[in-house]
Amino acid sequence: MSIRIKFQRVSSARPTIKSLLAAALFTGATAVWAQGAAVPASNPLRIGVIGPLTGASADFGVPMFNGVQQAVDEINAVGGYLGRKIELVKKDDQANPDVGLKMSQELVAEKVSATIGFCNTGVAAKSLDVFQGNQMPLIIPCATGSPLTAKFPGPDSYVFRTSAKDAIQAPFVVEDIVKRGWNKVAVFADTTGYGDAGLKDVESALTAKKLQPVYVTRFKLGVTDLTEELKAARAAGANVVFSYTVGPENAVIARGRQALGWKVPQVGAWPLSFPSFVEGGKEAADGALMAQTFIAEPSNERRASFLTGYARKFNVKKIPVPMAAAQGYDAMYILVYALLGIRDGNLSGPAIKSALENKNRTYYGVVATYDQPFSKQDKDAISANMLVMGQVKNGAVTFAYPEDAKRNLFVQRKQ
Repeated sequence: MSIRIKFQRVSSARPTIKSLLAAALFTGATAVWAQGAAVPASNPLRIGVIGPLTGASADFGVPMFNGVQQAVDEINAVGGYLGRKIELVKKDDQANPDVGLKMSQELVAEKVSATIGFCNTGVAAKSLDVFQGNQMPLIIPCATGSPLTAKFPGPDSYVFRTSAKDAIQAPFVVEDIVKRGWNKVAVFADTTGYGDAGLKDVESALTAKKLQPVYVTRFKLGVTDLTEELKAARAAGANVVFSYTVGPENAVIARGRQALGWKVPQVGAWPLSFPSFVEGGKEAADGALMAQTFIAEPSNERRASFLTGYARKFNVKKIPVPMAAAQGYDAMYILVYALLGIRDGNLSGPAIKSALENKNRTYYGVVATYDQPFSKQDKDAISANMLVMGQVKNGAVTFAYPEDAKRNLFVQRKQ
């Protein structure tokens, strides 16, 4: 077995992802070989990837998958996992909980070692028991519903996440709107699992500030007119609209406000950065504020390399949902770095779970620097200090505050 390693001269303060991976693969391989573990190089390491690759949620499902694929191609280019190529087993859940459940069962039947996936909270929720019951580690790179990583007791749970759960996004946004003097909040939440969990998180965050929503409404996905609900929110005296939904429904809210001439801000979690809102709402979307873990600006070497690599690989000028791509990319690297901590070649589910939970080599990622992203008790890699406030400006998402743009020069660590 042989591994081809490419070394680069880099600053110790700003190591490149490829140089760090090459070093990690070299030292990891040496440790395993020293213990006599036989790993057939011709046998690929199969990793599942599941998400909405078609349908209404494909605008962030496809970038998520692409981010994972980009990471895999980089890893394979420097030897794969200890000489074994990584092979992705791709499943399209179509943003449908029943389809997602079927695809999850297929991944178990196809005996992948671990899975990265899910963009929709409701789809993920229906499949969690499949992964937990079969002791297959699942890393969620997009879905943010707080209950997903809380369903099973921490020490027993096989469910990990590299996206920011709503339990930190909602307080982050509430903190910002209170700071801006907006204290009469109308909440528009859809009736999916995402909307259910998000509404609870918003209400909890408001209660912590001794506030209550002045108006709350629920609606099903696919709604095309919320005029009456917006009128009711205006009559209740709302001075800000907090929307918790995905897809074009956010744009329905924005266009409805515009049609009424109701000039109040719209804020929310990360779906307000999606093309379905920014492009669907057009000028009505301008000024919207949302929580972000990653904004597609080359603020440092790692991010510039990731953005350039994505654009070249997938022949695009911009990523539709940069957060989805970056979090999928980081999830794949975190998984491989954890696998390198397994010294005896045992890639069973419990062994991979244990490796994810214990400190391994630091991974200098795109979203964050991961010293120890997970533990037995904590299955969420993202902490509140990693969030920045994004804002829609002239049809693009950028930093709402200049100080966040400056702070973003330095990749955050978990707190």
